[in-house]
Amino acid sequence: ENFKKSMNELIAKIKEMSEALLVDAAAQAEKGNKAAGTRARKASLELEKVLKEFRKVSLEESKK
Repeated sequence: ENFKKSMNELIAKIKEMSEALLVDAAAQAEKGNKAAGTRARKASLELEKVLKEFRKVSLEESKK
């Protein structure tokens, strides 16, 4: 049950962070918005941490 809760929380967080990253990345690509590029790069680093946590939780569950 804890696994299901934490996985759902991680999935929701990944979705939210991905959407924010894509908005900023598009603003940089389409409009040359430098601040959006900075936010997108920062978001990519934060997203990487959450994706690693997702992978860790997923692997632990698959070993049970």
